[in-house]
Amino acid sequence: MLFSGLEIQTTEGRKREKSSKFLSGLKNRKEKRHIESAPIESHLKVLDTIRLQMQISEAADAFIRRRLTQFVMGKVCAQIDVPQLSLVLLTGLLRSDFPSEKSYLHWKCRQVNIFEELVRSDHMKTEKEMIEESLAKIKNSKFFFLLSYGQEWDMKMSSSQRRDVLLNLRQVALAFSSIPGRFGIEGETYYWTSGYHLNIRLYEKLLFGLFDVLEESQIIEEAEEILKLVKLTWSMLGITERLHHTLFAWVLFQQFVTTEEAILLDHAIREVKHVLSADVKDDKEVSYMRSLTCPTVGIECETRFDLLQSIFFSISLWCDSKLQDYHLYFSQNSSFFERVLTMGLSTGTQDFIPHRNTQFTGYFLPNDVVTQKMRVYIEKTQYAACRRAIDFAIGSMNGKMHPLAILASELKQIAEKDLSIFSPVLRRWYPECAMISAKMLHQLYGERLKPFMKDITSITEDVRKVLPAAYGLECCLIELYSSACEENNSHYSRGFERYQIAEISKPFILDWVVAQCEKILEWTGRAFDLEDWEPLSVQQKHAASAIEVFRIIEETVDQFFQWSLPMDITHLQALLSIIFHSLNTYLLKVISQLVEKQKLYPSTPPLTRYKEATFPIIKRKVAGSSITDHEIYKELDELTSSKLCIRLNTYRYIQKQIAILEEGIRKSWESVASNRIDRYSTERTPATLEPTDVNGESVSELFVATLDCIRDSAAQGIQKTSEFLGAKVVFWDMRDSFLSYLYYGGVEGNRIEAVLPQFDKVLNDVCSVIDDTIRDLVVSNIWRASLEGFMWVLLDGGPSRAFSDSDTVLIEEDFNMLKELFIADGEGLPRSLVEEEAKFYRQVLSLFSLQTQSLIKKLISSSQNMSAGVNSYKKGPRYVGDTHTLLRVLCHKRDKEASKFLKKHYRFPASSEYDETAVESSSFGSPFVADILKRGASFSWSEKSHSSFRSITKKFQQVSWK
Repeated sequence: MLFSGLEIQTTEGRKREKSSKFLSGLKNRKEKRHIESAPIESHLKVLDTIRLQMQISEAADAFIRRRLTQFVMGKVCAQIDVPQLSLVLLTGLLRSDFPSEKSYLHWKCRQVNIFEELVRSDHMKTEKEMIEESLAKIKNSKFFFLLSYGQEWDMKMSSSQRRDVLLNLRQVALAFSSIPGRFGIEGETYYWTSGYHLNIRLYEKLLFGLFDVLEESQIIEEAEEILKLVKLTWSMLGITERLHHTLFAWVLFQQFVTTEEAILLDHAIREVKHVLSADVKDDKEVSYMRSLTCPTVGIECETRFDLLQSIFFSISLWCDSKLQDYHLYFSQNSSFFERVLTMGLSTGTQDFIPHRNTQFTGYFLPNDVVTQKMRVYIEKTQYAACRRAIDFAIGSMNGKMHPLAILASELKQIAEKDLSIFSPVLRRWYPECAMISAKMLHQLYGERLKPFMKDITSITEDVRKVLPAAYGLECCLIELYSSACEENNSHYSRGFERYQIAEISKPFILDWVVAQCEKILEWTGRAFDLEDWEPLSVQQKHAASAIEVFRIIEETVDQFFQWSLPMDITHLQALLSIIFHSLNTYLLKVISQLVEKQKLYPSTPPLTRYKEATFPIIKRKVAGSSITDHEIYKELDELTSSKLCIRLNTYRYIQKQIAILEEGIRKSWESVASNRIDRYSTERTPATLEPTDVNGESVSELFVATLDCIRDSAAQGIQKTSEFLGAKVVFWDMRDSFLSYLYYGGVEGNRIEAVLPQFDKVLNDVCSVIDDTIRDLVVSNIWRASLEGFMWVLLDGGPSRAFSDSDTVLIEEDFNMLKELFIADGEGLPRSLVEEEAKFYRQVLSLFSLQTQSLIKKLISSSQNMSAGVNSYKKGPRYVGDTHTLLRVLCHKRDKEASKFLKKHYRFPASSEYDETAVESSSFGSPFVADILKRGASFSWSEKSHSSFRSITKKFQQVSWK
């Protein structure tokens, strides 16, 4: 290594410089000297690294180099061997070369032991007499005894005596060195076989020098350069390339066992693959490898293997000890598992037949041996893991958890690790591994579960803990078993019979759901009774009772799926049914608190004809409400706009929460359904498998029949409440400021400017509370109610309101101002929506601009068409050309011609003659008009009121206007 290594470095340096001769010629001599000295410095640096790795002091390294240099200079081209080096180091060193007497004696003993190890072989048959004579001289000289007492060797023996002893040793060494090798391999010496134990130890020591002395798990950076020098010892130590890979694998593996560094095991596996894949064609080398035998302690006895077999057997023995309980050793270090398994199978599937009986036939055995080893690994591992799980379950009996529940949890963890960590690796060599594991665990737990299940008569605390745990274990085992079925394209085997958990648990779960329904309805009613319809906070502007209802429902849903037991469509139907009844009951309670919308509208004033006069004060009572029930008054006062908005927000909150609730139920049910599919997928073929897809028709129909109905009910509640809110704002809250004020006694003095601030305040209050997603819907209903109120003033405003042609322009301006208020410069309702809603009312307003003669003609034509069945009345709002609308326009027209027509043909009283009691006494001359006043509606006419109105059409048919 000292001198040949230098030659290697110099040769490599010359090769690197060969391609740049021209450039090197341009450099100065100093640079050339530096280039030439670079390989020497590099070589010395590597040697110094080796010294540090071998933990040799600088002083020892100096005198060893000095003595070896002297030896090499006097050597005449003969092969150097280990005994010669031992004698050189023994004879050339003095006591003064060592720091202490102890180290000096230790050094001498080491060299003597090496020499003795090499020359004591009894396998030699040639030159036996010379060997025995040399050994006799060594023994008779009391060499070993004297060396044990260094003072007698150095002080009592003379120089000539020491020289004679050493000369005898040298002659013995030369005699052994001259003996040819046994197998005729090039470079082979006698010491290859006679001293191979020592050679192997020395080579191992060199290979261990590749590891950092401070960090044993790391290989030093200079490992590649050191290996080049180490290979120079092959001819001296009898190392072949295959033997090198074997020993290097052994050294790397030992270092892995010590440090648990995975990269070292990877390197060891790579070296083993080199050994197993090597194509050895030289019979001499094969014979040489077989001759290197050594005893190996096995499981039962000591067996003699060759060196390679012995190393592989030792590695395999360690791997087997770990792989036969891989759950214990690799659950925390799963990355090691595949590596150790690869190493164990690579080195363990060997024909370890003793060398003395037969020849070594090869390394790889048939697949049945691999299968057998894998089955042993699995069965012993599962048995050991189950034994620990059982002991843990028994030791954890504290009264809180049943031992069977604890055992199921422990076994499930084992199965999950098998599924995620071990089976994906094991199936590469043994595809049925998951089946073996699953069946063992299933059978072990089933033997303990069946007696427990036979005694179940009701749902107890133990039953609620054991059955879900057992079901969870079974699902995991089925998944593990199915993974092997998919891998092998096989089907369910009768060896895996499922537990009868579903048959036992189904009625118990249904009974629990039914019991929960009564509790939820009770809690829902209690929460509703405590509701005050005030916002919870600035962010939560919905009812607290709705939050409580959904909290109760969500808790029930969580408890339902926490059963963790097999369920079918019946269980889902029961769960959705109690959710539907709970929310539907709550919605019905909320909606039932609304007052009937028709009670908000004021009674219709009597129809009169215009006559110039001073309006009496009592006419302000014309727009008064017909409501006399004190309870209804109280209910309407409690239904403030703010509380109605909270109700609307609550409906919207229910819609949002229903979507969240449905998503959660679907996901949970998908998990339940997938478990059912997995369970039955191993028991039935696809042709007979019942559809259990979460998106299947039957499941979707359940959600439509329950949760979709709740959504529709909430939407209807939003629509009904928003319509009620609009009507209440206009016809109840603003009945005095809007209905009774607008145009009362004349248009110019009672314009809409005075009413708009109140409208604006109402809209601001509503928009500040209402949910943004339904804001436009609510405001649009207020807009419709405002249009209805505006038309009520024009058509049903009573005797105190009459409009001339000049008033029409002002009314049109007021109408536009009201419309622009709701548009709010683009920040309110969309203009298109406002215009669409106002289209009909604008047409009604245009009737006031027509000449009286034209209105009368339209009225007569409308009554004739009604009689003939043309444009017959349909239930719902009036239309522009109907008799009701035209008649009311004439009644509120400040025009003598209209008044004359109404007096002559209908005997309507003059507005100045109006009496508050006229409606009730029916004192008007026309019974038809009295019927109108009693049954007429303010804006929409019922079917009954329409039929009573038909009698007046007979009058119209008698009119012949020219």
